[in-house]
Amino acid sequence: MTSRDKIQQIFTDVVRRNPGEAEFHQAVHEVLDSVAPALVKHPEYAEAKIIERICEPERQIIFRVPWEDDRGEVHINRGFRVEFNSALGPYKGGLRFHQSVYLGIVKFLGFEQVFKNALTGMPIGGGKGGSDFDPKGRSDREVMRFCQSFMTELYRHIGEYTDMPAGDIGVGGREIGYLFGQYKRITNRYESGVLTGKGLTYGGAQVRREATGYGAVFFADEMLRAVGDSFDGKRVVVSGSGNVAIYAIEKVHQLGGTVVACSDSSGYVRDDKGIDVELLKELKEVRRARIDAYLTHRPHASFVADRTVWEVPCQVAVPCATQNEIAASDAAALIKGGCAIVVEGANMPTSPEAIRAFAAAGVRFAPGKAANAGGVAASALEMQQNASRDSWTFAYSEQRLREIMRDIHARCHATAEEYGMPGNYAAGANIDGFRRVAEAMLAHGLI
Repeated sequence: MTSRDKIQQIFTDVVRRNPGEAEFHQAVHEVLDSVAPALVKHPEYAEAKIIERICEPERQIIFRVPWEDDRGEVHINRGFRVEFNSALGPYKGGLRFHQSVYLGIVKFLGFEQVFKNALTGMPIGGGKGGSDFDPKGRSDREVMRFCQSFMTELYRHIGEYTDMPAGDIGVGGREIGYLFGQYKRITNRYESGVLTGKGLTYGGAQVRREATGYGAVFFADEMLRAVGDSFDGKRVVVSGSGNVAIYAIEKVHQLGGTVVACSDSSGYVRDDKGIDVELLKELKEVRRARIDAYLTHRPHASFVADRTVWEVPCQVAVPCATQNEIAASDAAALIKGGCAIVVEGANMPTSPEAIRAFAAAGVRFAPGKAANAGGVAASALEMQQNASRDSWTFAYSEQRLREIMRDIHARCHATAEEYGMPGNYAAGANIDGFRRVAEAMLAHGLI
């Protein structure tokens, strides 16, 4: 049986054992599709059934989360924590609060996190969690009660040497604060490192908020440098208008590019003079307004409802919203509009069909497990500061982040070349991350 046949057999078994989890199937297929050359070069991986073991989470935790709203009505949500792989270190990965969350989403995110964390070169394993609770439209007290109930179960499964969650969609500084307060209350321990993304007043780190967006743009900058280019004069489109998108836009502008469009679930705004980042922060971080409110302050801009931002011509695209937001038709629009680079700021925002279209058109594509690793890298830096009771400056923290993203790019680029696929960042990321985890698993024996 060839390596390809063996991998197809493994994937078929993954689908059979995890029915109805389409996002998880997609994430596994995307990685397995790349690692066949590594199995040829390292037959010991196949002998030890490393792939089969990596595809099976070490632990899956599901629990109920009862909470009471401001009217006194009781609600029941479902909580998750999938501790996927600890070969390289304690589980590390965010919590997502969104109505779309179910086990398949959490497993896809956790699987991606294993390789993302490996690519940082830091001693952290991969995990992910969350709930189908949606904090949008809820009062601070409702969010607090939910977070306290959620942590009342989660606390027994986490710890700074076991599993260290962070934020993700729907989990920002407010939610992390409530979660940390409840953890401290229950355990009677001030374990700063158990949660990352904390406020600066109680153990948080500079640049953590900006890290995922900044990191994706640093990776894109390295891709441009690799071909003797830069952001100077580049038209850029960013999807989303949340934390990742805002700071991706900010960094693009600092590096000389111009972000001409961004979006939310209602549509997108186009501003050919460049998206006003400070205005966007005010609308989204303070007022929690819809994106069309941008036009009140920038009347020369335009708003397009219920359409995809990818129809706006650009040279660099940075999807920062959610999974599978770029379909084949969106890829076609980007290619037609002159896009040369796609860098994933979100987790798996590009569909398999779109990835194939980019490859056929010669569009350079960077997968999220490499390009958006800045967030977890900064979380690891936050953990270092917590462990040493230290606090670093913004400039030093940003410098460390840039170095990490430069190293990730270099490893992905070199690995792709080593395996005869120059410029294929997806293959480079998957193979390098897989090798790092596989070597640790071999060293640990059969566990």
